Amino acid sequence: MGLPNLDGLTMESLAGRRGEKWSTYSAEILPAWVAEMDFPVAEPVHRVLTSMVERHDVGYPRDALDEGVPEVFAERMQQRFGWKVDPERVELLSDVVQGMYLAVETLTEPGSGVVIQTPIYPPFLDAAIDNRREIVENRLCHEPGGYSIDFDALERGIGPRTEMLLFCHPHNPTGRAFDRDELQTLAEIVVRHGLVVLSDEIHADLVYAGRKHIPLASLGPEIAARTITLTSATKAFNIPGLRLAVAHFGSRELQEKFRRIPTHARGGIGLLGIHATIAAWRDGQPWLDHVRDYLEARRNQLHSLLEARVPEVIFRVPEATYLAWVDCRALELATDPAAFFLARGRVAFSPGPNFGEGYSSYLRINFATSATLVGEAVERMARALGR
Repeated sequence: MGLPNLDGLTMESLAGRRGEKWSTYSAEILPAWVAEMDFPVAEPVHRVLTSMVERHDVGYPRDALDEGVPEVFAERMQQRFGWKVDPERVELLSDVVQGMYLAVETLTEPGSGVVIQTPIYPPFLDAAIDNRREIVENRLCHEPGGYSIDFDALERGIGPRTEMLLFCHPHNPTGRAFDRDELQTLAEIVVRHGLVVLSDEIHADLVYAGRKHIPLASLGPEIAARTITLTSATKAFNIPGLRLAVAHFGSRELQEKFRRIPTHARGGIGLLGIHATIAAWRDGQPWLDHVRDYLEARRNQLHSLLEARVPEVIFRVPEATYLAWVDCRALELATDPAAFFLARGRVAFSPGPNFGEGYSSYLRINFATSATLVGEAVERMARALGR
């Protein structure tokens, strides 16, 4: 199979897919919303899945921890990020969102405060609300150069009942890849106030040239002991339907508290997801390098097209992820911009209000598709505006 031709993707070639992205809307709608890529999977992943299906090898796995995922996770963290982790501190989950919910439930008390940095991937908010925790909002600063953490506001907001920080790193939807100084300052605040950190690092492999991902728990033993790191191969390698995530605990104490939810109550891990993850992390890097270069080109294309066709909007070029967080306030629309472009332009984006209060004039664009479809999405926006 080799490296795929990513420019060949069209609405017609993608329309038959059964996943959420392409099946939610009718055929004339161009979907650019939920965070999955349109690209073919990596050849090593395709090979292992094909081989297993051809052998009808779709039965129960052994104990999922015994299949080797923790060891492969440890290998990848060392190779990619210079972070040495203990495979014994790993728990396997169906997905990162499940880990988020379970961590809030097991590691904080009912009614306690959970810091969330908005705008934010909606399940962060849901995990606090559904578990009956108080949201301590720490809004990111929106500055001419991009988004940054408001550390002064963070310290002011932490109260005696604040117990956890839900941290998205790299950040969804703004695309920030936080640097070492920012992470060090954050770690100092966390340690000083005795918080636990749930660090969602699922986009770690999708950082662009000029930036690098630094695992929060790699900064030192004090912050590591307070950090649960969640990640998965599903985002970077485009296999979200295979349902496997990793939770790494920086201390045995956190891990034992988390284990109060029995393994069977978390749901099982599928055999296909296990072996696809191993194939991706061990053998999929050439595919990922190819895809990341292509995504960087699509990011730059989207930026240029928006400047040319919809210059009123503000789009800070993301340092990571394949998601664009777009400020549409200057368009002065009478409704949510995503609803406007869906109705008038037949293009589906993620609505800004889902990412926190105060973002009713924002939207998120998924640009992980072909150059043709990125161009088509922007043209549909322009036509919706009568251009």
